[in-house]
Amino acid sequence: LKKEFEGFSLAEKILFPAIIITIIGISFYMKDSKIALVSAICGISYVILAGKGRVSCYYIGLIGTVCYSYISWKNALYGQLILYACYYFPMQVLGIYQWSKHFKSDSREIEKIRLTKKEAILYLLYSAIGMTIFALILKYMGDIKPVMDAFCVVFSVLGLFLTVRRCVEQWHVWFFVNFISLIMWIYAYMNGSNCLATVLMWAVYWGLSIYFLYTWEKEIRQKN
Repeated sequence: LKKEFEGFSLAEKILFPAIIITIIGISFYMKDSKIALVSAICGISYVILAGKGRVSCYYIGLIGTVCYSYISWKNALYGQLILYACYYFPMQVLGIYQWSKHFKSDSREIEKIRLTKKEAILYLLYSAIGMTIFALILKYMGDIKPVMDAFCVVFSVLGLFLTVRRCVEQWHVWFFVNFISLIMWIYAYMNGSNCLATVLMWAVYWGLSIYFLYTWEKEIRQKN
């Protein structure tokens, strides 16, 4: 655990655990679902460790993926269920393998890269087409928010793909995915779902995506 915190600033060492402890406290106070709480803790820990370039993020991500798949099924968000069970789980395993090959020589962090303009345009185009098709499928399945769910699913596929590739553009994708996901889970919570920890999780994800977009961009600019 001590090694995993190497390279963290003092502010990060204070702020990141404080976020997790706060969510645990609020979840217990509101008598939230325990599995939603475990999912939130694993999810936030995953994002923090991924943002810091630690391969250990994927081990925690495997646990969070199982928990989040379950609560997505319980809340009839079938796009999220398919995404996490059929894509996120195997990609976590692939991420362990890929990131282990690209460590910096002077730290425990991975090397960050940037997409070419051609790659960025093609990925965006393919994702937009995929989102349209998947929204129609989810509507047929009875999804409560087919368009928003489809956006989150398809662009999460892109986001995790870029994460495994170590691309800074992943944080641009996660910024929008996390915001839409936050709105979607607020809707589920307002309609009686016992998922406050999940709402808080997505709110923290959104904030972390802004923070790590800044830190990754800064590192890549300094390297170039």
